Amino acid sequence: MKDRQRSLPLQPAEAAMGRDDFIVGPGNEVAFAMLESWPQGWNARKLALVGPGGAGKTHLTRIWAAASGASILASVDLASADIPALSHGPVAVEDIALIAGDREAEEALFHLHNLTLAEGNTLLVTSRTAPSRWPLVIADLASRMQACPTVMIDAPDDALLGGLLIKFFTDHQIMPNPDVIPFLLPRIERSFSAARRIAAALDAQSLAEKRPVTRSMAARVLEWLEQESSRR
Repeated sequence: MKDRQRSLPLQPAEAAMGRDDFIVGPGNEVAFAMLESWPQGWNARKLALVGPGGAGKTHLTRIWAAASGASILASVDLASADIPALSHGPVAVEDIALIAGDREAEEALFHLHNLTLAEGNTLLVTSRTAPSRWPLVIADLASRMQACPTVMIDAPDDALLGGLLIKFFTDHQIMPNPDVIPFLLPRIERSFSAARRIAAALDAQSLAEKRPVTRSMAARVLEWLEQESSRR
């Protein structure tokens, strides 16, 4: 089983990113409500969305973009972006901390921030850490980013983590046995990315064995994933 498991590529399923696909819980309800309050609730016309990897920042950004008509781009693409064109509407920039120290990209973000707000539009930025922890080298940009109202997405509780597992299994079009999710909840890392990874691994193993996802299969896959992590 181990050799077969190791040979399986863990391809992510195409995630459902609609508003109705987002699971709201105690850790993300404030962030969800803040993005839902656009534009009336955005007095500063800018917002920083902060949370760990896989926490749902991308999903929330796409929900907001669908509602606002915003453009979305990765921070690493800022230097080559058409900043004046982007500023003519709402815009979201993902993973801001990745460009810290890249003066060209920072200058592009500085101009995007100023032009977007001057045009009366709104700017959403995302990161794993709060703006105060971004080591930006352009002081004026750093001060503008630190002035962004910030909303956090926290690690999921049991109810939300269980809901996420159901969602990720659904994304993979698999239906685990009823005892699988209660078995997994106390045994996996309390993060969105861990839930996504175990769903992908169980999908791969289910396809390899041509069997439904069972508790015993989940136990084997968890053991394999732990062994893989310990070797890194």
